[in-house]
Amino acid sequence: MRWTWRSMLVATVLALGVALGVAGAAPRSAPLPVTYNFFAGISAELSDHGGSLPGSNDYTCKPSRSHPNPVVLVHGTGGSQQTNWVSMVPTLKNEGYCAFALTYGELSSVWPVSRIGGLGPMDVSAWQLKLFVDNVLAETGAEKVDIVGHSQGTQIPTYWAKYYGGAPQIDKYVSLAPYWQGQDDGSDESNVTSAFVEGLGLSPDVVPDTTCPGCVDAPADQSFKEAINAGGGPYVEGITYTNIVTSNDQVISPYTSGILAGPVGIEVTNIVVQDTCPVDRSDHLSIVANQRSAAMVLNALDPEHPRAVPCLAVPPYTGA
Repeated sequence: MRWTWRSMLVATVLALGVALGVAGAAPRSAPLPVTYNFFAGISAELSDHGGSLPGSNDYTCKPSRSHPNPVVLVHGTGGSQQTNWVSMVPTLKNEGYCAFALTYGELSSVWPVSRIGGLGPMDVSAWQLKLFVDNVLAETGAEKVDIVGHSQGTQIPTYWAKYYGGAPQIDKYVSLAPYWQGQDDGSDESNVTSAFVEGLGLSPDVVPDTTCPGCVDAPADQSFKEAINAGGGPYVEGITYTNIVTSNDQVISPYTSGILAGPVGIEVTNIVVQDTCPVDRSDHLSIVANQRSAAMVLNALDPEHPRAVPCLAVPPYTGA
């Protein structure tokens, strides 16, 4: 079955409703426990409305010499800073990274809609990311961040890099289930959801002023996807890219939309997870919640200290 953005959103809303009151928060311990189950992120959000996962958004965290860049996690459509990253945040924290995650593109300030993100105008979402990273850099004293994005969260940072001055602030850019060569911008789904939120009488978020002195104007006559591909493609000089895709992706079709070679002078690594492990059946969701993807992300962030990527059976939806 091929899912649409709308079906992914419906699944998220239903899961939030079904899971209400089910699970408690993970204990804060060192090292942090790592749960390889995508849907455990929903339990985390239900246990801490509008909060952050243990190990993330700790502004007292100072990057180390071995990991000088804070890692900023950018969720996908319908996701949030908790629901999307229940496996990746503790993995990064346990490896000594300062991990930060935001929720962008939310259509209301009222919970739980405030934690179903990736639904607003994508250029505004890119501005939210800019402000978030500006704060991370100011608080940590770091010069650059590494980006780990999922689905729509692989697109938003490119707009920030190209049009809101983000390029000099990005070192490594890791994309899980990207769609560089396909998919629409989700505007229809955003319009439908906006009408739904309005119908419930929820308070809409204030659209921020995206005036940016010194930034480059996006082409006014182009769609979001055309804008991020302007100039010959989505890649930006000075950034190192890694794309991690799965042939079982039921949202990105074809999955090869996420495989794109870089131009001369830009380092791009493309990984199809089944190429090294045929029993890996991760899909659009579980690609962010399994031990194999976690190892691949860590290798992309720190290629000088590679680790073995285990081959194990990864089921769709949940992860392992």
